[in-house]
Amino acid sequence: MAYEREEFAQRLSDAAWLASFPAGTVGAAYRDFIAPRGLSAEGLAEESRKVADTDIDAAHPLAWYARRMRDVHDVWHVLTGYGTDALGEVCVVAFSYAQTRSLGFAVIALAGARQFSRARNGQPYAKAAREAWRNGKACAWLPAVDYPALFALPLDEARRQLRIATNPTYQAIPPHLRDRSTVH
Repeated sequence: MAYEREEFAQRLSDAAWLASFPAGTVGAAYRDFIAPRGLSAEGLAEESRKVADTDIDAAHPLAWYARRMRDVHDVWHVLTGYGTDALGEVCVVAFSYAQTRSLGFAVIALAGARQFSRARNGQPYAKAAREAWRNGKACAWLPAVDYPALFALPLDEARRQLRIATNPTYQAIPPHLRDRSTVH
C-alpha cells in the first residue's frame, strides 16, 4: 500500500493520467483546478524541499505522512470547495487541522483568521474558518483515502461518501474580499 501511495504522488504530475478522467469526476475537477493556477504536485514538493532542517524525502513513516499531506493539499481544495485565495487557504488549513490534529495547521489557521478579523468589513471570516474546522471534524479521515480510486468518482458522489459538507459561509463572502490584500 505504501508503494501505491507514493505512486499516487507521481500520478498527480502525470498530465496524461489526469487527462483520462471524464468531466464531473474528482480527477477532472483536480485537473481543472490546478491547470489555470499553474499548480502541480511537483511544485508543492519543490517548495517543501526548500524548508531548512527537514528531510521530507526520508524513508520514514513520519516523512511519508508529511509527503502525503503535502501531495493531497490541492485535492482537499477540490473536495472541500475552497479556493486558493487567502481565505480559502486559511479554511483548508483549518479543515486540515481538524483532520490531522497537527498544531502547525492550528497555528497557521488561527493566525490567518486573526489577520482577516482585522478587516472590520462585516464579513464572517472567523465563522468561515470555524465552519471549515467543523467540516474537517465531521467528515471521513481523508489521509487514509484511496485517492486513485477516488479520482474516478463523480465529485458530488465522492463528497457524499466522505461526508464533506458544503461551505456556505465561505461561499457567501464575495471573492474580491477573500484575499488579504483587499481586506486591509
